[in-house]
Formats: sequence, C-alpha cells, structure tokens
Amino acid sequence: MKMKRFYLLAIFFASTLVSFSQSLGYQDLGLLFSQNDQNGTARFTSMAGAFGALGGDLSSMNINPAGLSVFTNSLFTGTINSRASNINSNYYNTNTNSQNQFINLSQIGAVLVFESAYSKDWSKFAIGFNYRIAKDFADSFVTEGNSGITTFTEFPLDTNQDPIQYNIADSQRFENNYGGNLSELNLGFSSVFQNSLHVGLSFNFYGLTFNQRATLYEFNSDIDGNELEAKLYQENFTTAGGFSANLGFIYKAHQNIRFGLSYQTPTWFSEIMEETNIVNNEGFNGDAEISVSNDNVIYDNTTGNFFPTQELIYRFRTPSNLTASAAFIFGKNGLISIDYSHKGFNNIQLSGANFREENQFFQNELRNTNNLNIGSEWRFDRFSVRGGYMFEQNPDKLSINSDNITGYSFGGGYNFNNFKLDFSYRDNNRTGVYNFYSGFDVNSTELNINNKIFTTTLTISL
Repeated sequence: MKMKRFYLLAIFFASTLVSFSQSLGYQDLGLLFSQNDQNGTARFTSMAGAFGALGGDLSSMNINPAGLSVFTNSLFTGTINSRASNINSNYYNTNTNSQNQFINLSQIGAVLVFESAYSKDWSKFAIGFNYRIAKDFADSFVTEGNSGITTFTEFPLDTNQDPIQYNIADSQRFENNYGGNLSELNLGFSSVFQNSLHVGLSFNFYGLTFNQRATLYEFNSDIDGNELEAKLYQENFTTAGGFSANLGFIYKAHQNIRFGLSYQTPTWFSEIMEETNIVNNEGFNGDAEISVSNDNVIYDNTTGNFFPTQELIYRFRTPSNLTASAAFIFGKNGLISIDYSHKGFNNIQLSGANFREENQFFQNELRNTNNLNIGSEWRFDRFSVRGGYMFEQNPDKLSINSDNITGYSFGGGYNFNNFKLDFSYRDNNRTGVYNFYSGFDVNSTELNINNKIFTTTLTISL
C-alpha cells in the first residue's frame, strides 16, 4: 500500500494502528527516530540553531564541535523547556482540538578551556560535555467523526445461529498518546590553529525510549436501534542505545566573517528492543472490549489477566547530515548567522528482521532534504536580543508544502558577569495526516500541529 502524506515532523510521527490489523508502521518509526527537535540553550534556540559557523555555545556542539574552541573561558549551562502543544484534527468534517503542556530539563553541560603549552600554532584546547533531549516524543491527540464504515459488526458472545449484525456506523473515536524521548550525550574536543582555523570532533551517545498507547472506539447499531460499543487498545514500548560522531571546521576568513563545515555520521542503533500487545488475541490484534445495549454481558479478551505480548529486536541506521554555515560578525554589536544542511533520508535502513518493504520505501519514497536556519543577535551593553527563522523540508516525496516545518523564534539575555540568564520563545507549525483504519476505504485524519516552546538557560562561568 502506498502511503501518502503520512509523515509528521519535529515533535511527532504516525505509527499506524488499526482495528483487526497489524504491527506498528516501521516506515514511520524509521522517520521518527531520525529526527531532531533542535533543542538546546535559550541562546541557541532563539537564533533557530544557526550556530555552525559561530560556536561559543554548548548546543553548537550538536552541529559543529569546532565551535568549542571559540569559548574564551570555562563554563556550565543548564536549560529548562516548557512546551505547549496544540493539535487540531479533522475527521469527516468533525474538528477536535487537543492541548498539552510539557516541562523538562532539556540541556545540561560544561566546557573546559585550556591554553595550549605545547605549540604556538595550536593556541587553545577545549573539552565539552553536553546532555540534551534531542527529540521529545511526548504528545497526544484525539479525533472523532463518522466515516460510515463498520469493522466491529458482531458481538463475540452472541449465541444466535445468525449473529446480530451491527453494521450501521454511528461514530468512531481515536485516542493517541506518545511518551519517551531521544536523549543525546556529547563528548567533544576542539582546538584552534594559528588563531584562524577551529577543528573539532565529538562522539555522541544516544538513549532512546519510546511508547505509544492508542485506543480505537467504534459505535455501531443494528436495524432495530440496538447499539454496539467496541474498544481496541494497542501499545508499543521501545528502548535502544545508539552512537554517532561529528567532525567540523570553522575558518575565520576575516575579522568579521566566518565559514563552517561539519559532517555528522549516521546514528547506529545496534539493538532496538520493542514489546507490543499487537498480537492475535481471540481474533483481535490488541486488548478488545465489546458491549451491546441488548445484553448485560461485556466481552473482554483480557479476562483473567490474559495480556499476550510479542517482542522484536532489530537494528537501525539513521541518515548522515552535512552542514555548511556562514556568520557575519559586526564587532561587539551583533551578528547574523546562516546554516544550510542536507540530509539523505533515503539512506535510512532497518535490519535484523524482514524489512525489505520498509527499506524499499525509504529508498524509493523518501528524498534528501534541504534545511535552512537563520539567526541574529544584537547586543546593548549587558543585554542581548535575538531572533531566528527555520525551514525543515519534509522527506516524503508525496508531501505538500504545509507538511514542511516552518518556525520563528526570538529571545534575549542579560550578562551578570559571573552568570547569565537567557530566554527564548519558539513557534513552529506543520500539517500531516494519520490513518488509523489502514486497509479500509476510510479517509485519514487531517492534523494541524502547532508547538510553542519557552526556554530558560542559566550559564555560570567557572
């Protein structure tokens, strides 16, 4: 089956869960685990993450580790994120709005700067440690309406020779909840050659936890007006560890101009462990509960604490990423920075089981994406103001323009000498679809997704 406009970028994903069907969509999970929310310090996020040629911020290590040797002194930073998620769904002309609020410690790290005593050419050496939440999966939405399609048409405990048919669709409701995150721990090294060429290398270690809990409700009736209510619950729990490396350069071509170039290898997840209840249980792929208005008995396939599950262990490789950057610095007054990145999503690969169809999908249906980040900062004595714009292309060849992520950000900060406080606000939008009746002639739910993120960072000089 060819999937159209299934992809939801930045905070979220569409793992297809349906009645009577199937395992999670590994195409969707492959895309999900390849994404980056560009979380970081408030200075970094307020400038849309355009730090490939700038450095001097711990979060820039995620893009270009050469930026570590731009620091003039050792310091520590910690960041808190507050995210407001608003998802509007449209299912057969019925609109449903879902709002959620999330708070987390999104970044913590330190950089140690040493003056080199071994060579006049290599004048500085820096080591950086940084932890961040690369992608926050937490979110949820509800959608409801009436497609006119029934899939639960009989009551399993009906003893009639010809079971009553509840084949008149009254409505459907789908509740989807996500949890977990992709955390990233960076260990980076950088030095500067003849005060003009910064060279950096980082090793990145990932911890993946993901879960999805989805419930489908179907409300049907028979020709006499008797009602059937069916509830199908499915869940998935996934954990993994991964590794990647970054190599980068920043060249100071002029006092006011810097250029950056960095390459991030694919991330290799050597062992992804998945546990799910999507296994045949009395003819239902999940935990099913069905009741009818003309019978006081409830059918439940988990009676007696019978909760069958299945496990799968597999491997996964994300795309690599190449970033080219330029920064224009106007003395101590301000700067403008631009990052362009290229990511080859058709190189995603799953292995360890029979993933031939999924890998063909990655190769044939996905494209290399072109992404743009622009940031600016202006200083007024101890106070700074910042702004940024970002564009991230959807990798699905069949996506429409509104499926791309576009966002803006702004923020400010104040330098108290020994410590700094920075704040940022981000707003990004995208559209997408979610098909929870795969295999049936049913329209997908249209989703309009908006995230507003407020970030606060404390920086302490060491």
